[in-house]
Amino acid sequence: MKAVLCKQYGLPDTLVLEEIPSLVPAAGQLVVSMKAAGVNFPDALIIQGKYQVKPAMPFSPGSELAGVVKEVGAGVNDFKIGDAVIAYAGHGGYAEEVAVDARTCIPMPPGVDFKVAASFMMTYGTSYHALKDRAQLKPGETLLVLGAAGGVGSAAVELGKLLGARVIAAASSDDKLEACKKLGADATINYSSEDLREAVKRITDGKGVDVVYDPVGDKFAEPAMRDMAWGGRYLVIGFAAGEIPKIALNLPLLKGFSIVGVFWGSFTRKEPQKNQANVRELLGWIASGKLKPLVSAAYPLAQAAQALKDVMERKVTGKVVLVPG
Repeated sequence: MKAVLCKQYGLPDTLVLEEIPSLVPAAGQLVVSMKAAGVNFPDALIIQGKYQVKPAMPFSPGSELAGVVKEVGAGVNDFKIGDAVIAYAGHGGYAEEVAVDARTCIPMPPGVDFKVAASFMMTYGTSYHALKDRAQLKPGETLLVLGAAGGVGSAAVELGKLLGARVIAAASSDDKLEACKKLGADATINYSSEDLREAVKRITDGKGVDVVYDPVGDKFAEPAMRDMAWGGRYLVIGFAAGEIPKIALNLPLLKGFSIVGVFWGSFTRKEPQKNQANVRELLGWIASGKLKPLVSAAYPLAQAAQALKDVMERKVTGKVVLVPG
């Protein structure tokens, strides 16, 4: 079977596509024939050695996928060969076959496309965990989403509306903001051409925002914090702009807001039952049409490096996936 491998830390061009032996499941595992694999920003970090998790080399990046069970390991009773599943792998998804812990797998609902199934769990899982569990977002509150046209950002916009919030989407271009409006954003800010603080003040009549969802970091973190309302929650999702911001801690003191870390990967391992309940809720909303994950492109496995570069350079709207062919 073919797999995209990281054999040395570096940028996407260092990845190689190779033929490797078919996988055999260990006890408690499934081997899944990949039909689609989500491409996410953490995949770019893990191949550079910049992520919290550092797998032994060689390894395949790719944390989420959808496919069909090919082999079942000892002790697994909930799945059988031929079942369509959605899986969180941690890494290994950029391959025709992936060995995954059966406890991280969810049966695919009828009628859900493999590409959609492979592209929602990390972005919508992260965003739902962030907004529901960490921020405890309430109907009527105001949510500011930075990087709102990206994978997790667009999911946060859509989920924020579904949870009853007033959503302000901030992104780097008017085209991206148009996509955010289609997802339900109530107001938009182009932070390439507008002052973020002044725009938030104008939109909220000086009241500030209750929750900030920040997957970007860098220069946008501090001005967003200065626009927090009293008792607000600032969600630390990631640092897509590259720089981890250094924050003056007098800001949360003076404005009475909380800085809340969000690491969905650890949540799935430490609270698997709670995560699976969240995923089931999300799947129900997708099946009913309340959520419509945006998959803007599908790349063949051989073009994994290009897909990852497009994500790194923020050329992607919504999500992109890899497919075997």
